[in-house]
Amino acid sequence: MDYEFIKYEKKERIAYITINRPEVLNALHIPAHHEMYDAFCDFRDDPECWVAILTGAGDRAFCAGNDLKYQAAGLRAGQKGPPGGFGGITADFECFKPIIGAINGYALGGGLEIALACDILVAAENARLGLPETLVGLNSSTALRRLPRQIPLKLAMGLILTGRHIDANEAYRMGLVNEVVPLADLMDCAKRWAAEILRGAPLSVRSSKEAAVKGLDVSLREAIMTDYPLSKAMRDSEDFIEGPRAFAEKRPPQWKGR
Repeated sequence: MDYEFIKYEKKERIAYITINRPEVLNALHIPAHHEMYDAFCDFRDDPECWVAILTGAGDRAFCAGNDLKYQAAGLRAGQKGPPGGFGGITADFECFKPIIGAINGYALGGGLEIALACDILVAAENARLGLPETLVGLNSSTALRRLPRQIPLKLAMGLILTGRHIDANEAYRMGLVNEVVPLADLMDCAKRWAAEILRGAPLSVRSSKEAAVKGLDVSLREAIMTDYPLSKAMRDSEDFIEGPRAFAEKRPPQWKGR
């Protein structure tokens, strides 16, 4: 598929989405938001794609956030972003397929918002993460809601209120990223995580993500007592029989995703 501001390709059940504006550290403007939303909707709706990997072009930035120069020039006047919010996935976007973020360099402001919307994060050693919006008179929208849910509150508030950057190793210690590797190994690392996910039955993976994510919004008792839609779909699927059968026959399962 042809896009101007992102690269999008699909291979062996994995969708690869790359923000392709390295000349501005992969900062996003309205047209790029729309392209990302379109690509993520395609991934969500394609039955042949089971995992996505999101990264940025070049070796300096995953995404440096909002393209402030574009905004300051008044070029976004009258333009509306997609319903999915920043990067197409941070607000009104529901997808229970796994999304892996591969952070190559700066993930600042909106870039960190996008990262926080991913399920798994791997970071290159040169990664820098932060929410500098308070330093330019703004705030970070969805990150203010997600970050305190993903790391301890005091650590989240330290980042939110100061606007300071942290490196990849500090992000790992905070529990914000899953793994830190040399930049040259970043995509191989992301692919390895994707391959591990692909070992599982796709409906089992999606129903697990649905239950984990939706369970955060209610009490523990209500979460336990709720039978989420994808869990029912998993029980009704062919893979629900294939998994135990393959185990009994001591062979790799042949998942169909239905």
